[in-house]
Amino acid sequence: MGILELMKERRIYFDGGMGSLLQARGLKPGELPETWNLSRPEIITEIHREYLDAGSDVVTTNTFGANHFKFKEEDGYSVKEIVTAAVRNAKNAIAAAGHGYAALDMGPTGKLLKPYGDLEFEDAYEAYKEVVLIGKEAGADLVIIETMGDGYELKAAVLAAKENSDLPVFATITLDEKGKMLTGGNVESVTALLEGLGADVIGLNCGLGPIQLLPFMRDMARVSSTPILVNPNAGLPRSEGGKTVYDIDADEFAAAMQDMARNGATVLGGCCGTTPEHIHKTKLACDDIPVCEITDKNRTVISSYSHAVTFGGRPILIGERINPTGKPKFKQALKDKDLTYILSMGVAQQESRADVLDVNVGLPGIDEPQMMVDVVKELQGVLDLPLQIDTSDPVAMERALRIYNGKPLINSVNGKKEVMEQIFPLVKHYGGVVVALALDENGIPETADGRLAVARKIYETAASYGIPKKDILVDCLCMAVSSDKNGALTTLETVRRVRDELGGKTVLGVSNVSFGLPMRENINASFFLLAMQNGLSAGIVNPNLEAMMQAYDSFLVLSAQDENCAEYVGIYAPKEAEKKRQKEILKAAAVNQAAGVSGAAGAGNSNGAGNTSGTGAGAADTGSALKKSIVKGMSQAAADAAKLALKDTDALELINTDMIPALDEVGKGFEAGTVFLPQLLMSAEAAKAAFAVVKESMEANGEVQGKKGKVILATVKGDIHDIGKNIVKVLLENYSFDVMDLGRDVPPETIVEAAVKEHVPVVGLSALMTTTVPAMEDTIKALRKDAPWVKVMVGGAVLTQEYADAIGADAYCKDAMASVNFATSVIGEA
Repeated sequence: MGILELMKERRIYFDGGMGSLLQARGLKPGELPETWNLSRPEIITEIHREYLDAGSDVVTTNTFGANHFKFKEEDGYSVKEIVTAAVRNAKNAIAAAGHGYAALDMGPTGKLLKPYGDLEFEDAYEAYKEVVLIGKEAGADLVIIETMGDGYELKAAVLAAKENSDLPVFATITLDEKGKMLTGGNVESVTALLEGLGADVIGLNCGLGPIQLLPFMRDMARVSSTPILVNPNAGLPRSEGGKTVYDIDADEFAAAMQDMARNGATVLGGCCGTTPEHIHKTKLACDDIPVCEITDKNRTVISSYSHAVTFGGRPILIGERINPTGKPKFKQALKDKDLTYILSMGVAQQESRADVLDVNVGLPGIDEPQMMVDVVKELQGVLDLPLQIDTSDPVAMERALRIYNGKPLINSVNGKKEVMEQIFPLVKHYGGVVVALALDENGIPETADGRLAVARKIYETAASYGIPKKDILVDCLCMAVSSDKNGALTTLETVRRVRDELGGKTVLGVSNVSFGLPMRENINASFFLLAMQNGLSAGIVNPNLEAMMQAYDSFLVLSAQDENCAEYVGIYAPKEAEKKRQKEILKAAAVNQAAGVSGAAGAGNSNGAGNTSGTGAGAADTGSALKKSIVKGMSQAAADAAKLALKDTDALELINTDMIPALDEVGKGFEAGTVFLPQLLMSAEAAKAAFAVVKESMEANGEVQGKKGKVILATVKGDIHDIGKNIVKVLLENYSFDVMDLGRDVPPETIVEAAVKEHVPVVGLSALMTTTVPAMEDTIKALRKDAPWVKVMVGGAVLTQEYADAIGADAYCKDAMASVNFATSVIGEA
């Protein structure tokens, strides 16, 4: 019986930690656990057998870090040898125990994907594909993708598993104490992503203990229509006598896992610090708890890398401006490949409160598939809004869907047989919510009855591809009232009946209704209001138009969707106050004029201000543009703004008044949880682009930008995961620190030698894995002996403040901004 069939009958139990058990059996600090599949296979098999005897149904292969970034044949080990041996060890244990399944374990590559890091999406995919093909050939029963902190890398791994095997795919993520992934995703966004991609089981693992993970597991159970797996750590780690221990014993762990079982977890197991005893007691504690029924939550959801957008509550605003139709400037930007202009269109719509951005780059004479990929990459690198992939070109659609970081909105399909045959396989494969136009081979039906008939046909055909009604938005087709006086009435009737009779969700391109009429904004706003009143789920609108947003905000108030009118008041009270202020200024000006006061003095003051370097209106506007470009993470725009600002502003003044404050603003947002890691990194890259321009100007003028001081960074011996270190490096360099990056898998003696030679004041050490933290402690001891003046900051997924204190670190830095703050406190601002 397959694992998925067994799961329908009862609760399933995974195994627990591997690294801590290997350390107890002699794994040395910095030694790679995966090598023991070949050098000590009997011990790996023994551990698997202990878990199976304790009650585990599934044992995970000792392949967490087995990828070609870590293991190369020229270094003595190949991925094929490691993975094949690992699966063989697990299968041997299963054969000896007489039961069980071998889960091919795939963890993070240790690299951050572009645009935030240097790893291409397809290169990550190829690394996972290699492991999947080897694992399948070796006899693995399922794939477990675990400890993922980046939804984009997670997507690459899931696609690799689904496209290269027929094995069940289990996928789990790691969250911090705020419920965020490393790159900012949360439970709802990753659930949308994984369910769209067709993962068989989703869940949470590592990072936190069962008590800390419980609220997030409840959140997942609330939104998930897929079975849930939870593999927590045995509480939080600390160091005792040079060894990593955890603060929850087997009895406490089992008691906490009962809450997981009662709240919807179908599959239970453990991660760091857990042992066969933890699993055995968990099984005893949870076996009698009924398995919660897996129900379809019937939620229509799309997502970006950071958050989900749900259709069915308040109407969703889809920004229409990234579309060449009727936009000469946008058409020219596409021809010129002016991505900065396109990004600015996206930023403006986000600032105007769009929930989703439509992306259409279809224009004769350009390579639409490549342009679509380029624009999607740029937009999702700078903005955190979900995107609507809008194209009639199936090639462009597929290429965009593949590299999209989340669960997209797909525009569009219709009732034509050939179109459905082209589009529905893409929707099913990559996951998404698809816009379905209510037209077919017979054209656009003139009546609501006709459009509903097409919608029913689309629903039925989609279901045959495994696409549920909840993942379809019916476009009820908005016709111009200038050519069809009943066009709006038919559309409104269709919207209402799709909701009431078909139980579906709807979308409209609102501005089509006013084509050919003057003052179109009046018609558009009124029609939008009527459509929302009739149940419209989403409108494709221009959020930059005041009348449209006034209609939207007023509807939310009048339909009781704006609690206590709080949002309306927050938006319009300041506008009303500003309007009154402007009236008072005009009134005062009129009084002064009546009294005979000359405007010459005012004009003279204005000119004087304009002649003051860096303080005139033009300089202020430019400086604001530079700061905004850095905050928004727009590198080319930041470089261009810096060039312009340098014409009127001193380089150092520009750094101190615009660039550093911009980074500080983003850093404070990151610390407050309103800005996520991708935004932090893109802002840093934008600042880097601006700094390059400023540096060139300073060198041309014979100026030298001073450095604050030197900092050494290194990932400790045995650990190849350098995501955290690289993020810290980017931030420190943008705050003018001189960073000496020693790389990853760095022996203590190398770090000490560099610290002594350079006489650095600060060393930063990173470790992701439990098995490599002892190497961090050894490094700190060596630094204390030979470089006692050095202050050591540490960070990494397995560390806590208590752990950092126990191994003798001077500071525990939970994120990159904390590292900047500590280095500044040691070295100073100068």
